[in-house]
Amino acid sequence: MRLLVAGGAGFIGSNYVRNRLDSHPGDSVRVLDKLTYAGRRENLAGIPEDRWELVEADIADREAVAGVIKDCDAVVNFAAESHVDRSIEAPGEFITTDVYGTYVMLEAARDAGIRHLQVSTDEVYGDFELGTATEESPLNPSSPYSASKAGGDLLVSAFARTYGSEALIIRASNNYGPRQHPEKLIPLSVLNALAGDALPVYGDGMQVRNWLYVDDCCAAVDAVLERGAAGEVYNVGGPDELPNIEVVRRILALTDRDESLISYVTDRPGHDRRYSLSAARLEGLGWKAAVSFDEGIERTVSWYRDNAWWWEPIRSGEYREYYERQYGKALK
Repeated sequence: MRLLVAGGAGFIGSNYVRNRLDSHPGDSVRVLDKLTYAGRRENLAGIPEDRWELVEADIADREAVAGVIKDCDAVVNFAAESHVDRSIEAPGEFITTDVYGTYVMLEAARDAGIRHLQVSTDEVYGDFELGTATEESPLNPSSPYSASKAGGDLLVSAFARTYGSEALIIRASNNYGPRQHPEKLIPLSVLNALAGDALPVYGDGMQVRNWLYVDDCCAAVDAVLERGAAGEVYNVGGPDELPNIEVVRRILALTDRDESLISYVTDRPGHDRRYSLSAARLEGLGWKAAVSFDEGIERTVSWYRDNAWWWEPIRSGEYREYYERQYGKALK
């Protein structure tokens, strides 16, 4: 099989490319990525070059997408603007990629007669103070990011129903693991702890998230791509729910730092308090999360500790300015 993986140079996408090629030795992958700050060639370093190729283009570019999809057997669309804070600053970029770009990918997959798997987020359900979101729960997005992802999801469902497209969706809880850009909580906290910098925590830090190690998410993508029903949505919930402050404390313990590094900062506008996903439908396809948070966070801290070559250019470059503007603090 030849897969088109849109956003395959990003965090989850690049981990998926690695996992897919490792578990399917007869497959090849075409990565479509416009290589923004979060989509990096370095994320694909070390993968045998005869198994994959990179096409640098935007999923909102109809001509480019039509060209790269031609001889592919299926599409997995990870491509998205995905950071809530950036969506508050520049919502238009999120709408262009997450809504219009999804439309372009759906049209191209429909024209090619192939399956399109959309990778979405638990954030489209919004706050869940009590209970757990199922695939039938109403969409209630709180940020420009989650609203743009919800818009893309609605297009996927509409294409499946109106045109009979082989289109389906996974909605994953908070992913973490190697190669995640340090704007996100876990890599930000790991790298700051290693450097002895302050670890910013929004509000009281009691925002609860359903943590999913990235390899488990990649396995879920394969399960749905290969066995999921067209038009369906599949939630991918992690095995552990933890508040952000507890995640930060675990990282401090693993990096031999104390809690004096925690810095509580003004909460972001519209910040959801709790996400929770039921993965019962996905488990019916034979998937189950294999990595607990305790194991996954140890793996993650170890990877960042051992791979400074990957993250040093980020911390010393554009991200330093962004961090200092966002949190009003300087990095060492």
